[in-house]
Amino acid sequence: MAETSTDSTRRAPSFGVHTPLQHVSVAELRNLWHAADALGYAWISVWDHFVPVLGEGDNHEAVAMHAALATATTRARVGCLVYNAGYRSAVVLAKAAATIDHLSGGRAVIGLGAGYLEREYHQFGIPFGTPGQRSDLLDASTREIRRLLDEVVLPRPIQNTLPLWIGGGGEKRTLPLTARLADGWNIPMASPETWRAKNAVLSRLIEDSGRRQTDVERTVSVGLCFDEKEIPERFGTNWTNLAPAVLAGSRDKIVDHIGRYVDAGADTIILSLRPPYRTDEIDQFAREIMSEFE
Repeated sequence: MAETSTDSTRRAPSFGVHTPLQHVSVAELRNLWHAADALGYAWISVWDHFVPVLGEGDNHEAVAMHAALATATTRARVGCLVYNAGYRSAVVLAKAAATIDHLSGGRAVIGLGAGYLEREYHQFGIPFGTPGQRSDLLDASTREIRRLLDEVVLPRPIQNTLPLWIGGGGEKRTLPLTARLADGWNIPMASPETWRAKNAVLSRLIEDSGRRQTDVERTVSVGLCFDEKEIPERFGTNWTNLAPAVLAGSRDKIVDHIGRYVDAGADTIILSLRPPYRTDEIDQFAREIMSEFE
């Protein structure tokens, strides 16, 4: 997982879909989940925010929608990228994750992060704290959830070890924690060059920890926009910074873009979708792009 590849030896990644819960109805989400599951995407996830990241308006709650995702699908792994350790009880998350594993028939994954969207903390009256304090909460929550899932909660998850992922690229706290304790790692909207550099740091930390490189699944969340002209509209005011992580343009261009992540060590490529969600877009990607990596 940690080593790069040449074109002749390139590994086939798995593909997934990430569905933010902002500006979308439950019916639209279910429709997309059903489609992604039927099309062969190996991963489907939700996010954890109390408010939209883009603009104002509706945003659904993560644990409830994670459970809904579990019951709306039959094949894909179902996860959350990522639950916020700053305002989520480790006890409640562990119990919820175990239950979602049963709802899904053993397909649940729980992702954890330190949190970053300050305005949602203030809006709901939650102390935001310092970066160090939020990292402390992530560290403590990761350890406690792992202990609770392995030793305390009943019924036990269906999976012998319910996978616990960590999201983020902080080299002082997040990546060392990932190297020691996580089963998977995700970083969102990073260019291939940034992702390669972060993965190299993680690989060294895993080696130093005494674990195997294959103990940690390496994943990246990227944008998708077949028509490059639509990127500014689909990705908002920050689109110029996000564009290096958006799969866009011709089939050959998108395949090459993905290949750069795979060559850097990515195991799973997750399409982080933007509303309005379009099933035709993920269908086109499955037919034209995923087939190139089979």
